[in-house]
Amino acid sequence: MDLIPRVRRGQVAGGRAELGAGPRLVVGAGAEGAARWMRTVLAPATGVEFDGEPDGPAVHLAVDEALGREAYRLTVTPGGVRLTGGDAAGVFWAAQTMRQLLGPGAFRKAPLPGAAPWTLPVCDIEDRPRFHWRGFMLDVARHFMPKDGVLRHLDLMAAHKLNVLHLHLTDDQGWRPEIARYPRLTEVGGWRHRTKVGLRESPLWDERPHGGCYSQDDLREIVAYAAARFITVVPEIDIPGHSQAAIAAYPELGNADVVDTAALPVLDHWGVNPNVLAPTEATVRFYENVLTELLDVFPGTFFHIGGDECPKEQWRASPAAQARIAELGAGDEDGLQSALIRHFDRWLADRGRRLIGWDEILEGGLAQGAAVSSWRGYAGGVAAARAGHDVVMCPQSQVYLDWRQADGPDEPVPISHVRTLEDVYRFEPVPAELTAAEAEHVIGTQANVWTEVLDSPRAVDYAVYPRLAALAEVAWSQLPPPAERDWPDFEARMGTHYARLDALGVEYRPPGGPRPWQRRPGVPGRPLEGPPPIV
Repeated sequence: MDLIPRVRRGQVAGGRAELGAGPRLVVGAGAEGAARWMRTVLAPATGVEFDGEPDGPAVHLAVDEALGREAYRLTVTPGGVRLTGGDAAGVFWAAQTMRQLLGPGAFRKAPLPGAAPWTLPVCDIEDRPRFHWRGFMLDVARHFMPKDGVLRHLDLMAAHKLNVLHLHLTDDQGWRPEIARYPRLTEVGGWRHRTKVGLRESPLWDERPHGGCYSQDDLREIVAYAAARFITVVPEIDIPGHSQAAIAAYPELGNADVVDTAALPVLDHWGVNPNVLAPTEATVRFYENVLTELLDVFPGTFFHIGGDECPKEQWRASPAAQARIAELGAGDEDGLQSALIRHFDRWLADRGRRLIGWDEILEGGLAQGAAVSSWRGYAGGVAAARAGHDVVMCPQSQVYLDWRQADGPDEPVPISHVRTLEDVYRFEPVPAELTAAEAEHVIGTQANVWTEVLDSPRAVDYAVYPRLAALAEVAWSQLPPPAERDWPDFEARMGTHYARLDALGVEYRPPGGPRPWQRRPGVPGRPLEGPPPIV
């Protein structure tokens, strides 16, 4: 059946059942979301109207809680189709599997003239996810992606049964969400005068201004569109590092006693940046006000506050920061960052939410309710799980999709080590050294795509696909250990999946290497030799 992600159990009886031009949908309580998606997406793609006669062929959609969260059963017989989910999401994932069974043409926006009748293999499939956090992190701060592009990625995620979109909304190079109380965050912080092309070693610049922002209604639309596809949007607002765009808009947020913050622009190049937030009460109140507005926009449980790559040099030199350390009894600069994280952890918990941050938030101690995105290898996730914190495993050595996909001169803006499709397929989110109880804290995994050198939707497509399809299988399917995984089987199934991506208009990296227009000759990256360290 060439399904991706691979299903847990699938039996094919032989033969195919014709869907017909007008089967009717029989929709049980709780299955309305999947039915709506079938009528608004699958029907236009196939030309099949799901409004047939009462005594005609039927597609039954129902919820049976006994199956469990997000699980489903899909049964196709000559007499009809039945999609049963353990909950509303399970019915929706069953509909995604049905779409794959119909063939690549079902992934288009309209049916092709003269297409053969739509049929499904007679089969019985039972499936459920391994993890309930199956994520994709999209960096829209470094290079802005217009709203329609984000909605498109939500459709692509749904097609791969991914259910968490982690939106990286702020950084040194741009502030994207509208904050009504602080309009300069987008008016000033939302754009930069020019942009480095390539990484720091590159002498090239794009002298065009770059920017963009999302109104709060734009973000509410993204959240609603995601929810209709059973995807949760987790916003990220960086605190206290990666904050120069905010400081450019409101200089009082920076360490003005050691640097002329009024002269700081939105950053136009890449790398770890020393200009971080001042750890004052005024800064804390400012970000509480920011988060208050965004909590009204993003209803999900988790809120990401970054916490990574916060150089402490300015705090060491700042009399105000040193006084703050003494006032809080924080001990040192790491303790000061920990105090900030703990404050926002309590603040979010008081409002029924949970803080999540990059694994640097472990430094100096971590509030018990916080969860960790483990990016610097496995070590942070192991430490967090052993300390009783929930973990999303996303080590850069395995699932950073901006890393180059092959060795050789044709790979566009080559970043770091080579991470092939097979490498991502063999990624294992749960470290072997964890006990069974500790492993329960690994609540899921995600792939991250940073967009410093991905300056267009086409470049993002090239970096993300097909590798995100492999991550989707790792996150959904109960696979054997990495060394025992059937790579030839996955590679063969990808042969069909490439046709689905073609139908969806995804400009993925072909197995044989980049097409001529996907190359970026003359733009240096930072390729590293040998395999990446696993830490």
